[in-house]
Amino acid sequence: MNTTSNNFTLKEKKPLSSLDEWEDDVLQRYPEPESIASAKTTDEYRNYEAPVRDTVKEFYRLNHTYQTYDFVQEKRNNFLKFNKKEMPVWNAFEFLNQLVDDSDPDTDLDQFQHLLQTSEAIRKDGHPDWMVLVGLMHDMGKVLCLFGEPQWAVVGDTFPVGCAYSGKIVYPEFFKNNPDYSNPEYQTQYGVYKKGCGLRNVNMSWGHDEYIYQMLKDYLPESGLYMLRYHSFYAWHREGEYSYLMDDHDKEMLKWVKLFNPYDLYSKNPEQPDWKKLKPYYEELVQKYLPSTLKF
Repeated sequence: MNTTSNNFTLKEKKPLSSLDEWEDDVLQRYPEPESIASAKTTDEYRNYEAPVRDTVKEFYRLNHTYQTYDFVQEKRNNFLKFNKKEMPVWNAFEFLNQLVDDSDPDTDLDQFQHLLQTSEAIRKDGHPDWMVLVGLMHDMGKVLCLFGEPQWAVVGDTFPVGCAYSGKIVYPEFFKNNPDYSNPEYQTQYGVYKKGCGLRNVNMSWGHDEYIYQMLKDYLPESGLYMLRYHSFYAWHREGEYSYLMDDHDKEMLKWVKLFNPYDLYSKNPEQPDWKKLKPYYEELVQKYLPSTLKF
């Protein structure tokens, strides 16, 4: 059975018409580079005839209001036990495909095809095979929606919780609604952390980045894990914020996150990859790095 994004209106009143509408907003903020978006220019991506930014604004109002330090701990305790499902890797893609978006203006391809296009763009440019696998797996964490999680707890720009908010996070004014905003301990520059503590010791807002990182942390090189964990941390890798929390390891890994991000944003193409030809390569790649089953 194929469940479209419209079905989620039965569970909640959603601010976005599509999970990917968040990426629409990101593309408008960072419209580059054309070299990866080979099928059409980047200004054609997410081209709604009459885009309604109010939906994105409402999404971030919810995100910034409810992504508290305690909320993040609750979600980590719940989902990082990985006791909800266990299935073969390829079945996991079928599970993810229940999130196919009828409302996406760029493509009617399912989630797996989008991931395949990302990984193929990475492979075409001659990057290591583990990075190709990162492209294939990076949005797998969106299955959180299939466990009943609201959009604002699955996608969106991520940010540290437990310390002062950067003014360069999108719609920073909505943090005034967050209970943590009134907690003096959380509103100093370092908050509950220490200068140069390293991002691995910082709690990020909850979503698909952290979830897929935790799922795959034992199977991929460190540079690939940074790509998974921080690809939505735009205040860091695009705006240069939170440098005071970084250690030398973060500084070294930042280049890998920057390398990956354009493939995530600009690889969508209306032409469907030929899975019959690609299947042997990807079956071998998955077998090389991942276990036969994944736990969710």
